[in-house]
Amino acid sequence: MKGNAEVIDALNRLLTNELTAMDQYFVHARMYEDWGLNELYERINHESDDEREHASRLIQRILFLEGKPDVASRAPLTIGKDTPEMLHNDLQYEYKVAEDLRQVIALCEEKRDFQTRDILQVLLEETEADHMYWLEKQLGLIDKMGLANYLQSKMGTEAAPAG
Repeated sequence: MKGNAEVIDALNRLLTNELTAMDQYFVHARMYEDWGLNELYERINHESDDEREHASRLIQRILFLEGKPDVASRAPLTIGKDTPEMLHNDLQYEYKVAEDLRQVIALCEEKRDFQTRDILQVLLEETEADHMYWLEKQLGLIDKMGLANYLQSKMGTEAAPAG
């Protein structure tokens, strides 16, 4: 099905967002892992996987509309130097992703591409209800508990040594 060129271009911009978020989460997850913050590693690694799934859905839609997915483009990564900055940077990027999704949803309505709009609404709900909510909650916990207590709570439990 030949899609609208404006919609395809907008989907490629969204694809850039998802791939950038995936890369940023990937790096942040590895940093958490290196620091022994196992719970944060697990969650942010999962978020990276979620972003990959979002990218996959966008690629499938672009291909269906007979467009060419741009999988090479990335926005600059904002890698944090510590946990609060990493969480803050991830949240700011999710805010950007959500706003861009809203704009492309409006474009899809204008161009009467309701199927693409429906796909994007699911991505927006996942971004707002899961990704943004969790990141906002973590920053709130740091404010309430203090950074040291928060970090200690995110170490998780490692397997006890045998013997």
